[in-house]
Amino acid sequence: MSMESDGPPCCAPIRPPAAVGRAAASGSAARPEGRGSGIPPAPLVPLAGGEFRMGAEGPEAQALDGEGPVRSVRLAPFRIAPCAVTNEQFAAFVRATGHRTDAEQFGWSFVFFAFLPLRLRAGDGPRAAAAPWWRAVEGAWWGAPDGPGSHLRKREGHPVVHVSWNDAAAYCAWAGRRLPSEAEWEYAARGGLEGKRFPWGDELLPGGRHQCNIWQGRFPAYNSLEDGYAGTAPAQSFPPNGYGLYNVAGNVWEWCADAFRPADAPGARVIRGGSYLCHADYCNRYRVAARSGNTPDSSTGNMGFRCAADAQP
Repeated sequence: MSMESDGPPCCAPIRPPAAVGRAAASGSAARPEGRGSGIPPAPLVPLAGGEFRMGAEGPEAQALDGEGPVRSVRLAPFRIAPCAVTNEQFAAFVRATGHRTDAEQFGWSFVFFAFLPLRLRAGDGPRAAAAPWWRAVEGAWWGAPDGPGSHLRKREGHPVVHVSWNDAAAYCAWAGRRLPSEAEWEYAARGGLEGKRFPWGDELLPGGRHQCNIWQGRFPAYNSLEDGYAGTAPAQSFPPNGYGLYNVAGNVWEWCADAFRPADAPGARVIRGGSYLCHADYCNRYRVAARSGNTPDSSTGNMGFRCAADAQP
């Protein structure tokens, strides 16, 4: 069995239409225990909004993704989270609501092959046809992000992954928030820098220092880990941008509220920011204007989200 995948190789593969008939997850690891809501959602950063230049053009811009043309967009004031929602915060939501994610209901999710035990890594199990480093792993979900037997110990402060757009929207509704629009996301990610490639400027490694969690080495065979991380980094890591937002480049793709156009998959939603698997030779989508999309029930080990809200009255 193979899984079709749209987009560049390291981007999140799309859950195939055949998976629409859901099956209850089997063999899931224990769900978080405890009572009450636990860890509250993080405070939001107020942003003034106004007019900004959105998108990118030139050799790096992905025309098929709809990055361009560069255009003026005006935004009302809004608020946005400084970090992606963490495992600890998502666990509080699950404890309070009993929410079951799409990955749990389907019974599987996509995991990067290098994180699997050798018996699964070398096997002939389901994988994304255009990107065989993605494996469809039974029993992979946000509480077992690398598949059966994995856990969240020492990853409580990392971004939650294996969450679909549906799951992200449900968390936001519970927290009294919403997903950011794509324009809000880019405005916030730019941190006040107009027309720059990254949230910190045009150089990937200013002064030779890593500013984000992406792939170094030869994708997908060798990661030199020069930035210090093989998978996700803590949600509050690397220097924040000019608005105090962390990891808006790399680490995990972040769901936005908008429909993704152009799109081969009906109903696809925008994802932004790139992930720890992005590499310049394969997926140069950790630039601040880069974009991609996925279907709202898809989940992978490199997709998460952050919350937003309207400005306080």
